[in-house]
Amino acid sequence: MTSRKTLWAGRVMSGFAVLFLLVDATVKVLELPPALEATTQLGYPASVVFGLGVLQLRVSSSTSSRAPRSSGPCCGLATWAEPSQPTCGSETRSSATLFPIYVATFIWAGLWLRDERLRCVLPMRT
Repeated sequence: MTSRKTLWAGRVMSGFAVLFLLVDATVKVLELPPALEATTQLGYPASVVFGLGVLQLRVSSSTSSRAPRSSGPCCGLATWAEPSQPTCGSETRSSATLFPIYVATFIWAGLWLRDERLRCVLPMRT
């Protein structure tokens, strides 16, 4: 049984990650210059920015606690998509390289705290 504190801690962690994903997706869907510039620096064509934004909107909505069946696969998709920056060979600061990993960690930790089934599969040993 999940305690209320654990459930709310998971919701807060997931909320921070989803908020970041929503802001980032909105910038991409609106095709603002920072999104176009950052995407081309990573080696992707500027034409994929809108599609990435739509996909990111879908992932962020499914990662929230309102869609428990699809939250696991969407966390996996977000984890795969977020760290693409460090593997593209762009020369950036280490904080910019590690930030996607932090977001993916918040996504999975929030899901782990909210979902008892995931805690059964991945138990935390003391």
